[in-house]
Amino acid sequence: MGPRTKVEVSEIRDVTRDARPAGLPADVVHLWRLSLKTVADAVESGYELLSAEEREKASRYRVERPRTEFIMTRSALRSLLAHYLGISPETVRFRYNEQGKPHLDGAADLQFNVSHTDGLALMAFAQHRDVGVDVEKCPATSDVRKLAERFFSLREREELGKLDGEELQAAFLRCWTRKEAYIKASGEGLSLPLHQFDVSIAPDEQDALLATRPVADEANRWTVCNVHVGEGYAAALAYGELSRKE
Repeated sequence: MGPRTKVEVSEIRDVTRDARPAGLPADVVHLWRLSLKTVADAVESGYELLSAEEREKASRYRVERPRTEFIMTRSALRSLLAHYLGISPETVRFRYNEQGKPHLDGAADLQFNVSHTDGLALMAFAQHRDVGVDVEKCPATSDVRKLAERFFSLREREELGKLDGEELQAAFLRCWTRKEAYIKASGEGLSLPLHQFDVSIAPDEQDALLATRPVADEANRWTVCNVHVGEGYAAALAYGELSRKE
């Protein structure tokens, strides 16, 4: 496999405050963030953009906060996709692969991915390349080593074993978000075991995917890196040459 195409990752734009860019070049990944701490009228206007299927899904949430976060995230996604495609948000149509990853319905080369956690959503958009993002709130947990033992690779567990306290907590979340971003970008979801590839746990790593198994060359197709979304959150982005497996 030849060298990877050089890709620029944009500064994170704010969905509610920043102007929409004129276009999305093929060698750029655009990132957007959305605060999910919203007021009622914003939720109502977002709800109007949803499809009948999305409204039905929203109605299944029995707790207000996750229902509101779903509505705001999906309506923001529709608005941004509509901008890039030059259509109205209501006409955006989705299809899903076997693992549930959404894609645009049709032949569009625009790819996207979304992640949301307590109070924040992160979205990535690219032309002609697969993308995945993950964002997580940063609560302290006493189960970090148990979770790592269950989900992470031997190499990752050995690196985490050298750390303790807040440093361990931060490294665990870096590892987790990088792995989640990669499996989302690959489109394989949880069908790809988390221990089947290695990521770096070092801070500010710009090429964090270290190894993939059983196909070692797969690592050459991808870049996994940190995304700084604000205090109290950890996030990562993965992007690679576009596959046509869906």
